[in-house]
Amino acid sequence: MTPTNHALPLSLEFFPPKTPEGVIKLAAARRELYTVKPQFCSVTYGAGGSTQQGTMQTVRDILAEGMPAAPHFSCIGASKASIRDQLAQFKAEGITRIVALRGDLPSGYGGTAGEFRYASDLIAFIRAETGSYFHIEVAAYPEMHPQARSPQTDLQAYVTKVKAGATSAITQLFFNTDAYFRFVDEARAMGADVPIVPGIMPITNSSGIIRFADNCGAEIPRWVRLRLQGFGDDSESIKAFGLDVVTALCDRLRSAGVPGMHFYTLNQATATLEICKRLGI
Repeated sequence: MTPTNHALPLSLEFFPPKTPEGVIKLAAARRELYTVKPQFCSVTYGAGGSTQQGTMQTVRDILAEGMPAAPHFSCIGASKASIRDQLAQFKAEGITRIVALRGDLPSGYGGTAGEFRYASDLIAFIRAETGSYFHIEVAAYPEMHPQARSPQTDLQAYVTKVKAGATSAITQLFFNTDAYFRFVDEARAMGADVPIVPGIMPITNSSGIIRFADNCGAEIPRWVRLRLQGFGDDSESIKAFGLDVVTALCDRLRSAGVPGMHFYTLNQATATLEICKRLGI
């Protein structure tokens, strides 16, 4: 059954601003984006927790605006004691949802990986410490995590996270719906039947989306890549084409009855709002 337009849960992702001006701009973007009534907003975390303070401040700002907020929470380089302290802080701040990730070590980091090797270790620890208190989101990679040895090992890693106690999943950005549907089917066949929400990245400039997709192992269809490159510096044409491509992607996903959509906003409101408007949300 296809959900009605307004029944489709939406969520939004932001990153911690680095400047006072960025904080003001993000607050303005959030005010605009709240009109789509998101279920929650997630806030990213730098390598090795390098933006920890900024992440928590942005989460506090969102909570103060009356919106549920989910910090990204990575475990690489962490100890059980530090994770335990962080979970206590989350509870004290009124946070009930987290995005649990392995995370990346900062470049040039010479220390150890800590007491947690995988996101599944973190999830199991959170469940052991806090029971069902937190809604735990995890990452899913329909086109394979760039560091995975094979699609099979990557799928098994995802299933392990679900069986460790994940509540739901958010995918890496993708433009190939077949990859998403196959991933969902294969995960379910292996007993991992939590909702897998597609992650949606609006296209607002060609070099940015191509670089981002290449870094995270997401395929941009050849025809889309060539069209984007063909527009050169014509930013208006790139934005118009990007809106058409991503709206069509969302429409296909919604028609298939996906459990929601998670927008990677890049701290901007315009493109996400226009896509939602075109979808009638």
